[in-house]
Amino acid sequence: MSTSQRPVRLLVFSASLRRESLNTRLASLAERVITRLGGTVDHAAMADFACAPYDAEMLEREGLPPAPEAFRQRIEANDGFVIAAPEYNASMPGLLKNSIDWTSRARPQPFNEKHALLLSASPSMVGGNRGLWALRVPLEHLGTRVYPDMFSLAQAHRAFDADGGITDATLAQRFEGTLRGFLDLVEASINYPCAKKAWFEFLGERPDPLTERAE
Repeated sequence: MSTSQRPVRLLVFSASLRRESLNTRLASLAERVITRLGGTVDHAAMADFACAPYDAEMLEREGLPPAPEAFRQRIEANDGFVIAAPEYNASMPGLLKNSIDWTSRARPQPFNEKHALLLSASPSMVGGNRGLWALRVPLEHLGTRVYPDMFSLAQAHRAFDADGGITDATLAQRFEGTLRGFLDLVEASINYPCAKKAWFEFLGERPDPLTERAE
């Protein structure tokens, strides 16, 4: 990352509420690597954004609850975000999906054109990767530029050393390379906005306040 520009600001959090979560350990490692590479980290926890199940009538009656409002503010205050998400039944955690659903109702919609990197850690041999593929769908639908490379740490219960690093040198190098590439991409989008392309998904609806998704 170039030192001539301001540091890239990234929101980083684990999508697990469990205190000893492997994904929380991976998110902590990501924070350390991002800082070492010259980025600025806005640390958060899933508990900061957790809220009751999405209720359209509640939204209409009371507006956006405090937790998704906090999520909106943190997304907008940063250049991108990094999520370390566990895999639940071959998909993403319901709590994370619920937070995304709530926060997407804010206007302007905060996920649009933000960059995101998805990470996962699991004791399984696939490292939680199936959950990341599921997580890409709502984020990309909302206009998030999800980084093509995702990092999934398999057998994560054996993968960390005493200092919280990845014991396997090849995996550690790949992890840092993924974060470096993501930081470079976000930095380029900040300093060279002409490279951006606007797009949205057209599902055939006629323009209508109820169905309009592109802003």
